Amino acid sequence: MIAAFPAFATDVSVVGVIGDRAAVLVIDGAEPRTVRLGQKLNGVSLIAVTRQGATLEFDGKRRTLALGQHLRDNAPAAPAGTTSVTLAADTRGHFVGEGQVNNLPVRFLVDTGATMVSLPEDDARKLGIDYSHGQRGAVKTANGVVTVYRVKLDTVRVGSIELHNVDALVHEGSGLDVVLLGMSFLNRVEMQRAGDRLTLKRRF
Repeated sequence: MIAAFPAFATDVSVVGVIGDRAAVLVIDGAEPRTVRLGQKLNGVSLIAVTRQGATLEFDGKRRTLALGQHLRDNAPAAPAGTTSVTLAADTRGHFVGEGQVNNLPVRFLVDTGATMVSLPEDDARKLGIDYSHGQRGAVKTANGVVTVYRVKLDTVRVGSIELHNVDALVHEGSGLDVVLLGMSFLNRVEMQRAGDRLTLKRRF
């Protein structure tokens, strides 16, 4: 896949803490890694840990992030009023890009055939979504009928477009291996395709 948003800056999330001596970080969209106090990983140093979050040093600055908080440091500021993003197609013609769900990084695949934003159960767990309390149902997929749980996502962000209260389905054991950006998000944006580029523009 070709990421739609190149990493212009350090992108950090605190997804867990271990006592007062280690934290679990996601750096530049990579897999979560445990970093110990005083350790440096990919240019990010762990300075302090509390039950509420961690203090990090990167790009020459110290930042205190709450548990679950996401920070993209030194990112170029978007022009005022910018509410659009352009995605590039991969070698198979799929439109993919980096984004966030509930302020944590994910990779999306645009899928107009998906009624809602759809998440594999593993991704839902990493995002801290307790989907077991959602409305249970079943849907037909290429792999047969699978169990799904309907949930509400606080935020879904792609580029400069951030939408709140987005309906989603968590697929249980379906073989789904990427988050599908479905119509519960796409219905709220305009889509314009030009060759291997797809531009999304927020409508409301």
